[in-house]
Amino acid sequence: MLDTPQIPAADFLKAPLPAPVTLDEARVSGPARFFNRERSWLAFNWRVLEEAENHRLPLLERLRFLSISAANLDEFYTVRVAGLRELARAGNRTPAADGRTPAEQLEMIDEDAGRLLDQQQVAWKAIRAQMEDEGLRVLRHDDLKVAEKRALADHFLRNVFPIVSPLAIDPAHPFPFIPNEGFALAIELERKSDCRRLRALLPIPAQIDRFIRLDTVLDGEPEGVIRFLPLEELLLMQIERLFPGYVLKGHCAFRVLRDSDLEVEEEAEDLVREFETALKRRRRGEIIRMKITAGAPSGLRREIVEEIGVEEHEVIEVEGLIGLAALKELVVSDRKDLLWPSFTPRVPERVQDHDGDLFAAIRQKDMLLHHPYETFDMVNRFLQQAALDPNVLAIKQTLYRTSRDSPIVAALCEAAEAGKQVTALVELKARFDEAANIRQSRRLERAGAHVVYGFTNYKTHAKISTVVRREGDRLVTYTHFGTGNYHPITARIYTDLSLFTVSEKLGRDATKVFNYISGYAPPEGLEALSISPSQMKDHLLASIAAEADHARAGRPAQIWAKMNSLIEPDIIDALYDASRAGVRIDLVIRGICGIRPGVVGLSENIRVKSVVGRFLEHSRIVCFGNGSGLPSKKARVYISSADWMGRNLNRRVETLVECINPTVKAQIVSQIMAANLADVAQSWVLGPEGEWTRADVTDIENPFNCHRFFMENPSLSGRGSAGARDVPELTHSAE
Repeated sequence: MLDTPQIPAADFLKAPLPAPVTLDEARVSGPARFFNRERSWLAFNWRVLEEAENHRLPLLERLRFLSISAANLDEFYTVRVAGLRELARAGNRTPAADGRTPAEQLEMIDEDAGRLLDQQQVAWKAIRAQMEDEGLRVLRHDDLKVAEKRALADHFLRNVFPIVSPLAIDPAHPFPFIPNEGFALAIELERKSDCRRLRALLPIPAQIDRFIRLDTVLDGEPEGVIRFLPLEELLLMQIERLFPGYVLKGHCAFRVLRDSDLEVEEEAEDLVREFETALKRRRRGEIIRMKITAGAPSGLRREIVEEIGVEEHEVIEVEGLIGLAALKELVVSDRKDLLWPSFTPRVPERVQDHDGDLFAAIRQKDMLLHHPYETFDMVNRFLQQAALDPNVLAIKQTLYRTSRDSPIVAALCEAAEAGKQVTALVELKARFDEAANIRQSRRLERAGAHVVYGFTNYKTHAKISTVVRREGDRLVTYTHFGTGNYHPITARIYTDLSLFTVSEKLGRDATKVFNYISGYAPPEGLEALSISPSQMKDHLLASIAAEADHARAGRPAQIWAKMNSLIEPDIIDALYDASRAGVRIDLVIRGICGIRPGVVGLSENIRVKSVVGRFLEHSRIVCFGNGSGLPSKKARVYISSADWMGRNLNRRVETLVECINPTVKAQIVSQIMAANLADVAQSWVLGPEGEWTRADVTDIENPFNCHRFFMENPSLSGRGSAGARDVPELTHSAE
């Protein structure tokens, strides 16, 4: 039995449920029993923004959260709002699960998002002032000395001028197309010779940094000071070089967001070519929103609005900086005092015991890795070792998202070139990674791998890798199941799980799933795995119902689940039924949550929390007590690639993997889930009216932080049977 470290301060686990509230019948039995998906997503982004305002965090980490909040909101508009707007314009009045029509949801979104935009600017002003105090300055061109302006003029000629395209606006020069996320200066000029007026655009090149660090241009900086100049300020300084003979009379900045959805013909003969065409269409999608500098010259503003074709209610005037997502460029690595302490992921002890031989480590016993605390390099090494091993005959791999210079793709190419049978499932419909995936698929094909693209009507979101190895007179299948993407960069900041196993059942199941994706034959007789869209939802509903039966029979009944989003109505109703039966349900939902907890007669046994901190919680876990309390040996424990959303359960190929090994089960239940439920330092709790309340840690000397706990406890990693160690006394940190 695994002797696990004790999780301290587990108040969330031990405390009784808060007193349930009584709501009117309509909110218990009608559509209002569900929270609106879009409002719940906005609430999540408010939590992200609150981290930007959290003074317990290092200053530049707060800036990073602000950038993330801005980027999140941009994507929300280009994807979710774009879809709702299309429905509303088509006259579609089909209500969402909570009963709101598309038009009603748009009205609600615009109101809440407007407040969010304003608060982002408030946060930026506060952070900028604190950056000034710390010797980090964002300048205007008027702040520069004459010598600095000369040096920047030289920098402009060498590094900016060759790629800037000034565009006059007159009958001979029609208003140019501004792509999605396009950012531009609009300027009014006057010719010195005859005072003739000219309007023009200066698109801000996305190919170079938005902020110019002056110590890279000038001969050093004053000691302890780092200064930045926005690119748009440099362009304003150089107007006379861009428009000789003219003087600047007025200007403003604007940025557009366009519909980013892709429409692909289901019967396309060449799926890759169809996606390439669709990607070009996406750049020209309908405008969803335009931000423009508040107080822009009226004539200039009117011409931009008319020429772009944006409606007035889609124009957002910004008092402050446009394009806050670019602030991530100001998170400088040489100010370590303003960043979280560095952290190096651990190499699992069991792998070290076997001198780096992953196959030997996996043969010993199923191995669960918890990223990023344990290095994702083990996943890369799994495939790299397979590529070099002469006893490996075949490799199969799903690829949903990965990095540009993916070591996994490189290993697959090396294996194919060495004559191994390599099959790669590349999902072309991975939003915003479509072009990258097309490039990777062509690279794999050139190396000799079999590349398949799955289904036109489903996304393949499952994370599976199999390696078939000859060992003596038999073939052994090594299988990896993950909760996150095969992406070594995001794996540094996403918490995910990797299960490595030589289970014959799971090896057969994984092979059947690959055959389904490549050959369209639905898998039958899966032994330890269920998949969507055909089985997973039914399996989850049956498991929830079984837990309710345990409660009705007077046995202990409990459900713990952790995921990114929970909005699937049938699943939520099943959880409500289980709650009414007496099942205690504890949920860790990072983002969107449609369930209304703590309501008499509906959900008095349901509690929901969200963890937002240093790492992005991304792992998907579900634990059923199975007639006993959690944690227990009888519990049934699963990891999954799927959130509980309609798209994951009904329109994607996903996996739900049961963990059988006792050590792995104990790691998940007694360590990972227990720590997430115990966290108070970076947690919010969801109330019955949809409000998220941050845990009050004012009077707690060392509020329990699950991210710090896993970083500081190497006994939780690697060997899979490590002995318990005392949890060190937690001290205050920048978090």
